[in-house]
Amino acid sequence: MTLSNLVLGSGSACALALGCALMGGVYFTFSTFVMDSLAALPKPEGIAAMQSINDVILRSPFMPMFFGTSLASLVMVVWGVGRWGDAGCLALVVGGVVYFVGHFLFTAAFNVPLNDALAAVDPSTPEAATVWADYLVRWTRWNHVRMVACLVSGVAFLVAARNLG
Repeated sequence: MTLSNLVLGSGSACALALGCALMGGVYFTFSTFVMDSLAALPKPEGIAAMQSINDVILRSPFMPMFFGTSLASLVMVVWGVGRWGDAGCLALVVGGVVYFVGHFLFTAAFNVPLNDALAAVDPSTPEAATVWADYLVRWTRWNHVRMVACLVSGVAFLVAARNLG
C-alpha cells in the first residue's frame, strides 16, 4: 500500500463513506418523519416551520458538510479516474458520481428552487396552501432520491476503501 492510496484512497474513502452516511441520515429523517410531521400541522404552521428550517440550515454545520462532501466526492472521481484499473477505483468513481449528481446537483436543481418558492409565500394566504401541497410531494420525492444517492455512495466508498487498502 502506498502513502497516496492511504491518504487519498482508503482513508479518504472511509471518511467520505461516513460523510455520505451522515448526509443520508439527515435526508432519511426528513423522508421518514419530519415532512409527515410538518404536513400534519395546520398549513400555515407547517409552512412557517419549513421556512424556518430552510433558513436555519443555511447557518448550520449542515452546509460545510454538504459542500465538503460534495467537493470530496469530485476529488475521489478525479483520483479514481487517474488510477483507473487499480482495485477500488471503479467504486470510487461510481460513488463520487452518484453522490455528486444525486446529492449536490439534484439539491441545486430541485430542492433549492422548491425552498425558494416556499420562502416567497406568506403562510397565511390561500396561495401558500397550494404551494405547500405541491412542495410536500415534490420536495419529499427529491429528498428520497438524495437519501438513496447518499447511501449508495457510502457503500461504494466502503467497497473502494476495502479494495484500496
